[in-house]
Amino acid sequence: MTKKPLVIVSRKLPDPIETRMMELFVTRLNLTDTPFDRDALGSAMREANVFVPTVTDRIDAEVLAEAGPKLKLIASFGTGVDHIDFAAAKKRGITVTNTPRVLTEDTADMTMALILAVPRRLVEGERLIRSGTWEGWGPTLMLGHRIHGKRLGIIGMGRIGRAVARRARGFGLSIHYHNRKRLHPEIEEELEATYWDSLDQMLTRMDIISINCPHTPATFHLISARRIAQMQPHAYIVNTSRGEVIDEAALAKALRNRDIAGAGLDVFEHEPAIYPDLVKLDNVTLMPHMGSATIEGRIDMGEKVIVNIRTFCDGHTPPDRVIDTMF
Repeated sequence: MTKKPLVIVSRKLPDPIETRMMELFVTRLNLTDTPFDRDALGSAMREANVFVPTVTDRIDAEVLAEAGPKLKLIASFGTGVDHIDFAAAKKRGITVTNTPRVLTEDTADMTMALILAVPRRLVEGERLIRSGTWEGWGPTLMLGHRIHGKRLGIIGMGRIGRAVARRARGFGLSIHYHNRKRLHPEIEEELEATYWDSLDQMLTRMDIISINCPHTPATFHLISARRIAQMQPHAYIVNTSRGEVIDEAALAKALRNRDIAGAGLDVFEHEPAIYPDLVKLDNVTLMPHMGSATIEGRIDMGEKVIVNIRTFCDGHTPPDRVIDTMF
């Protein structure tokens, strides 16, 4: 492009990123941070040269059908691209980019925090203090479970899964994993990780399950009622990936019946709506999708968006072009 592109941004981004965008492009910001409705998305499709959505914007085939001839790039602010109909974008000749490799450590930190918090009932303890009913220490008060020596089963051993494994080893957990492809032996040796070809068999043996795989058609409700039933009664499940990977109704039922011991969830299938039964339970810790919510991480994401836009507009292939949504 010989002139500055019109870049439309769907949500409020960190101030340094917005300032830099304004310097480099003709930028239309969303200073109120009001999520785009369907009309706003359609308008952006028609007007923009580059559209910068986030994971909360559903860019489906119907929305993409409104794209004008000027729209050439969707530079998503986020790692996952399951909110974009990649096939429809590709059909219309629209390039899609994302922001990988900048949220690994932040998300792994949150995963480890939940692995610690749920068995030790940290949120329940905090609620007890705030309720004003705590009567002091007691030998059987707020008993949780030790995590040292327990078996952690990681579903999805990509960058985040491996970062979780490294942290978990420091807490004395035994590392197990299920992945589409087995890791190289050197990585397995480094992580002291045991590979399970069968997810079903792994679930029956683990004390804690951590979900770190992306949402794809193949992983939708991967953790189904049948698979939850295979878990041990003392087991915990933690999800910091995508809510769609778990059947939330089945999970809520298992938690309510104490078929499993507890859960820590940072993501939900129909965000921001939460499955009502989950909110009523005291053995589940619910977080507002904040796994990657660090200032450093958000700025890194924004810088990747800018690099992708500049590279594309200079006539080159952007470094984070999405080729296949299956990763």
